Amino acid sequence: MNKCQLLFEDKLKFDNQQEVLTYISEHLQQKKIVKKSHLKALIEREALFPTGIALDGYAVAIPHCEAEHANTPAVFIIRTQSPVAFSRADDDCTVDVSLIISLVVTSPEDQLDLLKALFSNLQNKEFYHFLLKAPQDEITERFSKVIFN
Repeated sequence: MNKCQLLFEDKLKFDNQQEVLTYISEHLQQKKIVKKSHLKALIEREALFPTGIALDGYAVAIPHCEAEHANTPAVFIIRTQSPVAFSRADDDCTVDVSLIISLVVTSPEDQLDLLKALFSNLQNKEFYHFLLKAPQDEITERFSKVIFN
């Protein structure tokens, strides 16, 4: 994968999934990471293929869309003040998430590799809790080692 920016926001308050997706896209557009088409694509993809994932006693959302809406690769980690309901990937219900990891890739192959690495590590409850609690500099260092290598 090309050099990938890792962005991080902590203790953000959202009322719903739509607010999260809008925040992600607007933040990434301001940094010129994504194109203007990103928000619409992100919302449409999330409606068709939800990204809320319930794991063993915890949950995460991994919103992303097609590579054509990206300018440069990035991963945007958001920790919320309180859980936000996301549509589940595996059924018609929702799951409350406090950790959101939005992926921005410039090639479909990178997206698949990144998703595999992310899923593999998120199945480790310790890694999830680390992402949920650790200081930003520690997250940046560890995430780069286990996900981007």
